Amino acid sequence: MQKKLVVYLYLLIGLLIFSGCSNTMFQPKTKVDGIDADKVVQQVLKDPRLKVHYIDVGQADATLLQFNDKKEPITVLIDTGDWASKDVVAYLHTQNIKDIDIIAITHPHADHIGQLAEIIEAFNVNEVWMNGETANSQVFAKSLEAIEKNGVDYYEPKPGEIFDIGPIEVAVLHPTTLSANTNNNSLALRLQYKDMSFLFTGDAEQQAENDMLKQGANLSATILHVGHHGSNTSTIPEFLKAVHPEVAIYSAGVKNSYGHPDAEIITRIESSGTIFYGTDINGTIIVETDGNNYNVSSQSTPSHSSSDESCVNINTATIEEVQKIIHIGSTLAVELIELRPYLAIDDLVKINGIGTARMKDIKMQGIACMEAKQCIQHISTD
Repeated sequence: MQKKLVVYLYLLIGLLIFSGCSNTMFQPKTKVDGIDADKVVQQVLKDPRLKVHYIDVGQADATLLQFNDKKEPITVLIDTGDWASKDVVAYLHTQNIKDIDIIAITHPHADHIGQLAEIIEAFNVNEVWMNGETANSQVFAKSLEAIEKNGVDYYEPKPGEIFDIGPIEVAVLHPTTLSANTNNNSLALRLQYKDMSFLFTGDAEQQAENDMLKQGANLSATILHVGHHGSNTSTIPEFLKAVHPEVAIYSAGVKNSYGHPDAEIITRIESSGTIFYGTDINGTIIVETDGNNYNVSSQSTPSHSSSDESCVNINTATIEEVQKIIHIGSTLAVELIELRPYLAIDDLVKINGIGTARMKDIKMQGIACMEAKQCIQHISTD
């Protein structure tokens, strides 16, 4: 199951393209047919247990799986949160994690591969899985360097492969081939522990979901990790019907600029009778199971607060929002988004047409920011 990663010496240092979505904000309900998602009946569980943490990482993704067996403890991490944060590293420390058997990166967007390098440096990581797609970004290059430097094994799993990780069966469902759409190249995994099953599809969109349906893969799952943060690009009716989950969980930031989760998706999932959770509403969500019964608990209050409305986050704002920044019109807004992620506000000079004088104007305006409540305030040096 292991093969060593060959790191290319020459990687173009570019920036990831973040996909924008609708700005329509819609808060999901936490009730389905009178069932309160925060008051699901807690069942008595036997040992050993599988514990799945859908970590509150804002507008990003990271899921921790722990199987606590005295003979063979297992730790798996699916995606590693956003590049501009250290929240996944911090959460792993709170769980007393020291060793990680496998880190599976669904695709190389910076809100999924973001903290891989830092995690490899902080913990003993045995193996990293990726889909084989490369990215022209500093985040991706840094991740490859960390894998090579620390002697971590690297593997590109293919659809049809099934791995037994202790008592957990991991089936690879997607992608069969790589396309020009990074989201649709997302690694899709189905995990089975006795009678319990979990499905993860990263940011897979309609095309990828249709591909999985056509292949006749076993998509049924007790717990569905909703694709693409609840975007309307994913979770088509046919796919949701095939999965037929009892619980659906999405990861999104509070009042995020993409409008995730989409109102249409919320209605579709709730109408199916599925209990619905989201990290923007419930914070970190934990599913614990003995393989027959399961309990769901949540932090209730998300740890990631909404962005300061006086700031325009140059790494996450929509194309309309970035045009609030002085000198950023419709043309430059497109280039601004294409050049993401930015490590500093001054990196905006990479945009054609933004020189020293205009950069000074942007700083003086004071609304361009990297994170909430971190707007650049102009300090005169004249």
